[in-house]
Amino acid sequence: MSVSDTLGIGSRVRHPGYGDGAVIRLHKAAYEVCFMLHGIKHVGLSYDQWEIIEAIPAQSTVSFSEAEKSLIKILRHFSDITEVVELGDRWEDGLMILKPGDDGLKPKEIPIVTFFHKIVMVRDRLRVMEQRINSSKLNDEEKLNLQQYITRIYGSLTTFNVLFKYKEDHFSGGKK
Repeated sequence: MSVSDTLGIGSRVRHPGYGDGAVIRLHKAAYEVCFMLHGIKHVGLSYDQWEIIEAIPAQSTVSFSEAEKSLIKILRHFSDITEVVELGDRWEDGLMILKPGDDGLKPKEIPIVTFFHKIVMVRDRLRVMEQRINSSKLNDEEKLNLQQYITRIYGSLTTFNVLFKYKEDHFSGGKK
């Protein structure tokens, strides 16, 4: 197998036994693959029973920064990792009060930071869902319909943009 036929670092695969994974290192005779549910495994270079989801061409040398970028891309694609998003300064130590219309019922108080983190988790999970739809075996029309639905969900969440410290973290009815 030549270098041009070899999967490069960052290539995504689906193994029949280990599930989804990504190539993290190349050896003379094997790939080192990080599988999401089974950890790091060695798979022979000639193995052909897996599905190649995304092939990245192998390079004879890979810099540390290229490997780091590939790893970040892999982790974002396959995980539920939450990026750090800051609450607007004016909301620090704030309290959200939900007051029922019936005066006989007690209001509910929630720290704004708690509510904010739940909103951010919803956004992050929508992004993961969007990535999974894009890499699924659905046909293009089904993918488009689901992506448009997710875009409408983002649009419904724009009310909460007032909580974010930075505008680039805002929800948008259109894709970011």
